Amino acid sequence: MVSSGEGRNDEGEDDIPRLSAHTLAALSEFYAEQENHQGGTVDENWQLSQFWYSKETAQKLAEECISAVSEGGCIACISCPTLMEYLIINEKIVSGRISVKLFEFDDRFASKYAKNFIKYDYRQPLEIPPEHKGGYDLIIADPPFLADECLVKVAQTVRLLSKGQASKGQANTKTIICTGAIMQEMVERIFSAHQCTFKPTHQNNLANEFACFANYNTQIL
Repeated sequence: MVSSGEGRNDEGEDDIPRLSAHTLAALSEFYAEQENHQGGTVDENWQLSQFWYSKETAQKLAEECISAVSEGGCIACISCPTLMEYLIINEKIVSGRISVKLFEFDDRFASKYAKNFIKYDYRQPLEIPPEHKGGYDLIIADPPFLADECLVKVAQTVRLLSKGQASKGQANTKTIICTGAIMQEMVERIFSAHQCTFKPTHQNNLANEFACFANYNTQIL
């Protein structure tokens, strides 16, 4: 069952065990080394339309995700596996104060991020394990193809994973979409999002201009 920040009892927070900063740093280093040894480097598969983010982009996106989620919250990464390397070593993830799951088609990441991996095919947008439905506080997605059909299907998945609507009609779930700038009009309409100042870059420079969109006021992007 996906945990949620809703319904947390503030009175009981003092009873939650806390790890020291030194222990958290050691755990983060351990998990980083473990991932490198177990999963190794996963190369881009262009047939799957895979283009990895640059280190700077992955770090900044990961920082935004962590900063935008309260303790006890859940993050979903849809088709953006590059972020996982930087998310899982964050002390809030290591300590279990925030959880993260990767929804990804490429099975190579199943071994690399076993406990955080959920098999996902955008062509079957509603094929999501029931325990993950309506359970995420922030969703970041990078639709694999610059096509209306792909974007619409990813949007269906985002809605399925998102929490319900707030009283004023605003989504309770924060959403970040990274895609080609050419998709701007459709992204803004489907996700009620705006374009951020930040522009994602990739390890192998792409000809297509990329952009980042969010349905909330970001802190870092």
